[in-house]
Amino acid sequence: MEGYQQAWRPRLSFKNATILVCLMNLITVLLLLQGFLSSSSSSSSRSKFSSSEFNSVQLRYIRESEEIRLAMQPLELIKRVKEIQKEAYAEPERVQEKDVKQTAAAGLSKRLKDLRSLNDAASLKALEEWRKRKMERDRLRQLEKNGTAISQS
Repeated sequence: MEGYQQAWRPRLSFKNATILVCLMNLITVLLLLQGFLSSSSSSSSRSKFSSSEFNSVQLRYIRESEEIRLAMQPLELIKRVKEIQKEAYAEPERVQEKDVKQTAAAGLSKRLKDLRSLNDAASLKALEEWRKRKMERDRLRQLEKNGTAISQS
């Protein structure tokens, strides 16, 4: 009787397992191919109807973005930079022009230093005010804690 039950029992060897895995892979590949082919045919039929609309929308978007990009260019600044470059290469500077530029540069540096010192003073003042507010809040918080501690006892 045992021999009869073992005959019906399927044998699972490496060969049988390999064949089974290959069949499962083949079925999976066929199902994936069917899915890809059906989705590409449905999307191509949809794109045939809206391709002209899609292209016009894309073209309008491209035109608008190009206009925005051109509008954002600092044209006056570019012109001024080109003029300065031409002036630098055109002719050597005179001694008087150098003196004027040096005094202008010295004036600018002095103004920048004054501006920095004003900003530093303002920053220090703001920092001091912040410290005072923080100390006041801490003092009020301590008073509240002491008041709650006294009222609880």
